[in-house]
Amino acid sequence: MCLLDEVIDWDAHSITCLARNHMSLAHPLRWRDRLPVTAGIEYAAQGMAVHGALLGGARGQTGYLASVRNVRFHVERLDDAGAELEIRCQRLHGEASSVLYAFTLRAGEIALLEGRAAVVLDASAFANRLS
Repeated sequence: MCLLDEVIDWDAHSITCLARNHMSLAHPLRWRDRLPVTAGIEYAAQGMAVHGALLGGARGQTGYLASVRNVRFHVERLDDAGAELEIRCQRLHGEASSVLYAFTLRAGEIALLEGRAAVVLDASAFANRLS
């Protein structure tokens, strides 16, 4: 499932993507005829994944969304936002086994949600650090 339509800007520290499918009645994350704002976390996760790929992440490397924190929802749903979604992910810290991002979703001038996410890139290295 690919939710992003295009990357409009990126550099070593951030990426900005656009999505236009949030109003589709066939959206795969719709629930009870709505697209809840919580689906925005998946949009952000896909932005982080694209950013990692553009930075030259290891081929075939799988990332796992380990946690989201400080998530603030400013609306209840995404499908009535009207404007296209702007997904911005900023890399705050990264190493070989994990990355920390801040993310925001907006529709025009309206803030939809924001938060931080930890992505584990090498689960075995991460597990070794914990033991």
